[in-house]
Amino acid sequence: MEKMVHQKVWNLDNIFYGGSKSLQFLDYIKDLEVLVCDLKTCVKSVAPPFTTNESAKLETIVEYIGEIYVNLSQANSFITCLLSQNTKDQDAASLRGKVAQIESHFEKELSNVKTLLADTKQDLWESLIETKELKNYKFVLNEWRENTVKDLSNEEQNLITDLMADGYHAWGHFYKALVSSIKVNVQVDGEVQILSVGQAINLRAYPNEEVRKNSHNALESIWEEKEELFAKILNHIAGFRLEVYKKTGVKSVLEVPLKENRMKEETINAMWSVINKNKKPFSKYLNRKAEIIGNSSMKAYNFWAPVNNSIQNIQYDEAVELITEHFSQFGTELKGFVKQAFDEAWIEAEDRANKAAIPFCASFPLTGESRVFTTFGGTFLNVLTLVHELGHAFHNYAMKSVNGVNKRYPMSVAETASTFSEMIIFESAMKKAVSKSDKLMILDEKLKRSVMNFMNIHSRFLFEQRFYEERKVGFVSANRLTELMGEAINEAYDGSLDHPSTYSWVWTPHYYITHSPFYNFPYTFGYLFSLSIFAKAKEKGDEFEKDYLNLLRDSGSMTVEDLVMKHLGVDITSEEFWEKGMEICVKDAEEYIKLTSTVDIEQTKDGFLSK
Repeated sequence: MEKMVHQKVWNLDNIFYGGSKSLQFLDYIKDLEVLVCDLKTCVKSVAPPFTTNESAKLETIVEYIGEIYVNLSQANSFITCLLSQNTKDQDAASLRGKVAQIESHFEKELSNVKTLLADTKQDLWESLIETKELKNYKFVLNEWRENTVKDLSNEEQNLITDLMADGYHAWGHFYKALVSSIKVNVQVDGEVQILSVGQAINLRAYPNEEVRKNSHNALESIWEEKEELFAKILNHIAGFRLEVYKKTGVKSVLEVPLKENRMKEETINAMWSVINKNKKPFSKYLNRKAEIIGNSSMKAYNFWAPVNNSIQNIQYDEAVELITEHFSQFGTELKGFVKQAFDEAWIEAEDRANKAAIPFCASFPLTGESRVFTTFGGTFLNVLTLVHELGHAFHNYAMKSVNGVNKRYPMSVAETASTFSEMIIFESAMKKAVSKSDKLMILDEKLKRSVMNFMNIHSRFLFEQRFYEERKVGFVSANRLTELMGEAINEAYDGSLDHPSTYSWVWTPHYYITHSPFYNFPYTFGYLFSLSIFAKAKEKGDEFEKDYLNLLRDSGSMTVEDLVMKHLGVDITSEEFWEKGMEICVKDAEEYIKLTSTVDIEQTKDGFLSK
């Protein structure tokens, strides 16, 4: 029987035929514009004070909003996919501008709706929200009402929305385009190669240390060369955000991201407190790995180095088989989902020029599909990246039956699903590992994730906090940004990282995301949360998949504290919850030290082999 070859290039034509020249998509945009106009007409037909008899009218408005959310997601995902598969696609860039205009008009109407809700008297609101028409939207509508700024007029709020579309968000798009246009000359095994940023970053897991170092240094040189430009972009984004905060009464830079993630400050404080108390085991891991490599301390360009080549050079078809097999053991829903994703070409994995640098998952809620974007280079790390994005896609799959307004879940929970998928692969791979060498490789990859979440993400969080405090005073220079980054890395890594990339403020795209500030701590939340969920899954076995799907479906209609209490029965504002997840990670670090002391490791030019 001939072995199946899985397609490495995704199929976008069954979403909208014709790519960036799609006439079908142009018609779709026109229909979306009409939908926003219909919402505007509907909003004009109502005005407070409401009565409970008008709940049906409000329900119609909410349903319009949900439908527009879904349609905008479909449109933006399509354009994002076009621009990522070919960063030079000018037609796609033009389409983005058209959709951004429609989105701006929609945001104005949404703002008007939120103002109507905020202007409703409390006693009447309490009656309205309990009507059968609105009860299903209770959490989101209360959130809109509570988060609406009552001190701004509609005109002022609409002006801010206009400026965001044409200025603020444009800086974010410019950053993406700039990074995607950069080419890097890297010497790989004696040959100079011209690579995209994404391809150069992929070399961080290359077996040969000299190649990893060459790539690191080449990227650092590029960032240094362009640091002034990137500093301007970052300062403009932060400056605009702070100005909006000032006008809307936001007192702390954490206030908005915490609200967006539906999380209490006590939760994030408890999480970071536990992490700060448990840095030493991960510092020991880094030091031990550096020792194996032959260095006195862990150099940043060696962090992703493979400790051996036992499960390297994985072909794409092998990766598909591995993922399908392990996901299938978890449950029938996940098995059917992953089969559909690969069979129907939802994955863009080809390694080629002019692709964007950053992996992602795009949701297409109208067709009940997702698309996963990555550059597959044949390493176990690439497999894990693919699995991570498939986790996001499974979350989208779980939300298929949820209405448009309640589909919008916070990032913290989104990262839970993606990390949970990684845990499935780690667990299954560890069980199948027959040699100590294989176990060491798998354990090393798990610990890399712990270090990323407990140290790297912490450094991003510290940097962003301090940068915004200084930005309140004025423009922060490129030199000062580099200093702040270096200080944050040294603190977060407990001094255990040598030659860190102090230009990570340039190449970390999360700082430049305009729709969501502090795009960092939710990763750590999701990581530790997923460990708790995975432990529950192992306890319950086959019965757990149903509970897991229910948790994902609820993720758009309650706070994370309520979500965890409902499905896990624990209080995440207490350190006790976070300590349980941390215990698993600390055991991994201890096992790594133990395993490397019983296995002789020999350094070779192609990596590390157990003797």
